[in-house]
Amino acid sequence: MTPSPGPVDSAQGARSPLARARLAFALDVPGLDEAEAVVDMLAGDVGVFKVGLELFVRAGPAAVTLAGRHGHPVFLDLKLHDIDNTVDGAVGSAAALGVRYLTLHASGGPGMIERAVRRAERESSELRILAVTVLTSLGAADLRAIGLAAAPAAQVELLANLAVGAGAHGLVCSAEEVGQLRGLLGPEPILVTPGIRPSGAETQDQKRISTPASAVRSGASLLVVGRPIRDAIDPALAARAIVDEIEAAL
Repeated sequence: MTPSPGPVDSAQGARSPLARARLAFALDVPGLDEAEAVVDMLAGDVGVFKVGLELFVRAGPAAVTLAGRHGHPVFLDLKLHDIDNTVDGAVGSAAALGVRYLTLHASGGPGMIERAVRRAERESSELRILAVTVLTSLGAADLRAIGLAAAPAAQVELLANLAVGAGAHGLVCSAEEVGQLRGLLGPEPILVTPGIRPSGAETQDQKRISTPASAVRSGASLLVVGRPIRDAIDPALAARAIVDEIEAAL
């Protein structure tokens, strides 16, 4: 499932609305003032704004309101993982905020996922539940350290089958596994790929990464990019370059 294009706020953004809709910018900034400046700067050059733990813990629902101020879909990346009742309530709260995407951990189990999906579909026709498989910061040694003998790709496949079987609308996975999952699950699930690094960019703390073009060609629906845009000398230009790369791969 391909995200629908968001609003077009500039001539630059208008040049490729379908490609732009596939780019989610991670608002990993310390506060609302910084978030406001970045949202206004990038409104015409990205399709989705993602609010993660750092900003949400500091600013709460105001961060979601700010992220959607130009009409963009908002991705609330809280990676919920708790007892079924607690997650159900959190999904209801997220729906009331009007978010488009909400993450939970697939390792929370089928009961938790099923209940979250039922609550999302009851509350909003727009809200999509995305299950996180294996964090892109984790490699094989990390999985062994927490008692999981499977290689990352095998663990991702196991959790992906579990989550989609429980009704999740999509998955969060690395670009290393996105092609495998697209072939396994078909065209319907939304596949969200973090750990995207344009050619020449530093990997930082991500271990399973990909370029935008490679991820799209492998079947990714939505690419999450943070630091390569945020830390660029010209963030808007960096975002447009990624959109160009996405467009060339479509």
